[in-house]
Amino acid sequence: MLVGMPDSPTPRAIAAPGPMSTAERSLAPDLARGAMLLLIALAHTRILHPGGAALEMPGGPGPVDDLVQVVLTTLVDGRAYPMFAALYGYGLVQIFRRGTARGQSPDEARRLLRRRGRWLVVFGIAHATLLYAGDILAAYGLLALLMAGAVRWADRRLAVVGIAGALAGAMWFGALQVLLGESGEPRPPADLLVGALQRLGSVVLIAPMSAVMAIAPMMAGIWAARNGLLDEPWRHVRVLRRVALLGLPLAVAGAMPMVARFLGWWSPDSGWAQWGSGALHTLTGIGGGLGYAALIGLVVVRLGARRGPVTNALVAVGRRSMTCYLLQSVGWFVLTEPLLGDLFGRLGVAAAAAVGVAIWLLTVGFAVLLARYERRGPAETLLRRLTYRGVR
Repeated sequence: MLVGMPDSPTPRAIAAPGPMSTAERSLAPDLARGAMLLLIALAHTRILHPGGAALEMPGGPGPVDDLVQVVLTTLVDGRAYPMFAALYGYGLVQIFRRGTARGQSPDEARRLLRRRGRWLVVFGIAHATLLYAGDILAAYGLLALLMAGAVRWADRRLAVVGIAGALAGAMWFGALQVLLGESGEPRPPADLLVGALQRLGSVVLIAPMSAVMAIAPMMAGIWAARNGLLDEPWRHVRVLRRVALLGLPLAVAGAMPMVARFLGWWSPDSGWAQWGSGALHTLTGIGGGLGYAALIGLVVVRLGARRGPVTNALVAVGRRSMTCYLLQSVGWFVLTEPLLGDLFGRLGVAAAAAVGVAIWLLTVGFAVLLARYERRGPAETLLRRLTYRGVR
């Protein structure tokens, strides 16, 4: 789906609803998902260094750690997940359109989105209980259950709901940073069963809050998909360039108060100031996530028909993004469990970031291997079978 693609591809004969084939997929969303998972891996490395999820806490003793933490705070933390949510919203529209193009009514297509959302909630709860408390799948499943109709909302309604979600998410995250700054992040218990039960309890609380924080970028992703920004990026270069040039600098600027805090340049003397810096970091992170997605669209335009090994590897990851996301969590579980790696909070920021890159590269290798044999990711295969089972 590169330059020269017709405005309206000739429709094929209507087929039964089912999962999207490789030939039907657009390059830019998959490329963006592959790159996004590197950012997700880097964001998750906070569990390996002393600062944890409290963004204002120093994460290491040396200048290299400070430099890496500046990069992560400005370009990764609170910027990766908005990109994730925007691509999720984009994907919902693609699934909806594909269903209606193959003969489903709009109501049937929305029911399919909600069914997929229910299974995502199940996947997310299992993921959190068994591996990693910071699950996002359950949150996205909740959004599909509650907001599947958003794929057909008017632009104005998308904007109003998105703004409300952005403000609510910023307020929540600002409060979380105040709480974490006071209490720190608890270490995982030595007992595996106790740890699993704690993670199960946490996902019940975290998933709704994470869903609220994902509303704004998801609404933006829905709007972008309806306008084909990543399906035909060559037609939207001006818009993509504006989003990238506005969103990414905004994300960097909005992270400066948090950077000043962990570098010791600023110590807010009130809880309101602490809350404000966390809220600002979250709000501007939405711009960063959207800016990254737009940047990938511009990269696809620049690539044209060229598909080198790096592009192919990122696309392989993007087409198996859930599998690779879950595989990352296997790595975090092994590294942080007291009975296994026991590295929770023990590494400096720079070392933790290196571990995150290594974990991501391992998932890239696995995805490339699957792509070589033209295999879907096992998580994607299972979700598709459950979602489309019995669909006519």
